[in-house]
Amino acid sequence: MKLNICHLYPDLLDLYGDRGNILVLAARCRWRGIEPIIQKASLGDDLDFMGMDILFLGGGSDREQALLVQDLMRREKELRSAIENGLVVLAICGGYQMLGRYYQMASGEKIQGLGIIDIWTIAGAKRLIGNVVVEIDERTLVGFENHLGKTYLGEGVMPLGKVLFGHGNNGDDREEGVRYRNVFGTYLHGPLLPKNPHFADLLLELAILRRGADTRLKELDDRLEELAHEVMVKRLLKQVRN
Repeated sequence: MKLNICHLYPDLLDLYGDRGNILVLAARCRWRGIEPIIQKASLGDDLDFMGMDILFLGGGSDREQALLVQDLMRREKELRSAIENGLVVLAICGGYQMLGRYYQMASGEKIQGLGIIDIWTIAGAKRLIGNVVVEIDERTLVGFENHLGKTYLGEGVMPLGKVLFGHGNNGDDREEGVRYRNVFGTYLHGPLLPKNPHFADLLLELAILRRGADTRLKELDDRLEELAHEVMVKRLLKQVRN
């Protein structure tokens, strides 16, 4: 089996080593005998969203965000159609914000988003920085956030998870990220997937399921990764209890 994984705008959206997420997806495919086909696509490149299995968008600056939204607007219908068809998308920080309605900068100027998900982002007075623990489907995600934007979800829009430690979307409602169909938006850097291999496998399973194939992934020896994950969770939640 082959999986087509697209890293969109890797030259412009890689503020905090987010390309590490692509490395993890590729490695966890190879270790199971699945061939990852990695496409790196940038401004003006031809994109076949329906032919992709996983699409990844990393974090970038406000200026880059405005430029990239303009580029993607030309393909918004194709991207929206692929998402409705079950395309697996992982979007982090700036990539996450781009999927929403708009980003309002401190000056009041609005950068229009793709409007694929009913979310919006407003620049806050101070950055939300630090380690994060998020509860998601009785599991946890750990990561590191560093964002000025405060993101809010529209009525009925489901967050990715509940914040147990850290700020999350906006520091107010204890929600982190967004989940829409097979789209996962989040502020978690780290990179995210090396710290949370179980979440990487969820993305792979969803991509394989969309193809109509057997989703039972071969188990990998993740004992060290899981130990590191649990140590971080316990360390951070201990601060909450104290």
